[in-house]
Amino acid sequence: MKLKAVIFDMDGLLIDSEPLWQEAGSETLAEFGKELTPDQYHSSTGLRTEEWIQHWFHYFDISIDHSATAIDTIISKAISKIDEKGIAFPGVDHVISFMKAHSLKVGLATSSPLSLVDIVLKKLDLQNSFNAITSAEKLPFGKPHPEVYLNCAAALGVAGMECIAFEDSFNGMIAAKAARMKCVIVPALQDYDHPKWNAADLKLKSLREFDEEKLKQL
Repeated sequence: MKLKAVIFDMDGLLIDSEPLWQEAGSETLAEFGKELTPDQYHSSTGLRTEEWIQHWFHYFDISIDHSATAIDTIISKAISKIDEKGIAFPGVDHVISFMKAHSLKVGLATSSPLSLVDIVLKKLDLQNSFNAITSAEKLPFGKPHPEVYLNCAAALGVAGMECIAFEDSFNGMIAAKAARMKCVIVPALQDYDHPKWNAADLKLKSLREFDEEKLKQL
């Protein structure tokens, strides 16, 4: 089937924000006397903040009564940190321009709230780069559920099988594949060789690597 669209994740793919989300999450859990290891944090990347809190509150046996406050705290901390310190990953402008030059529609499907999307797109000067933007913030399920990707494909007027999805997280990759999309994974370099990425259709070290040859592979 001919590819008609490309859909990008945002955090950890377009903007180097995962360390800042990690700071926000770790600082919030520290308020309850709990500490996450880096491996524990990376196991839960790609989840919505609500699901992230539910997961770790259950793991650490923290009362769910505190979840709403913790969610607000993490989001507030993350937005502030990303607005102040977030930077684009190399190749963002290249890959978006490449896709548009090949007449592919361009979408964004993120687990983050739209309030953060607005800040990131303005910060990276990408306000007019996407034909459709969807967030899992208000959906019944976030990634690894495929709904946010399916919603973005519908907004672009294409089928899932006609899309390429770019992701950096395991949960995001599973969501993209469940939506029957081709998936290009750009994982954190320290995690690049992990076999969990084998389900992806293509693995890159940087968005700068995507070119005509890589497109033909899909």
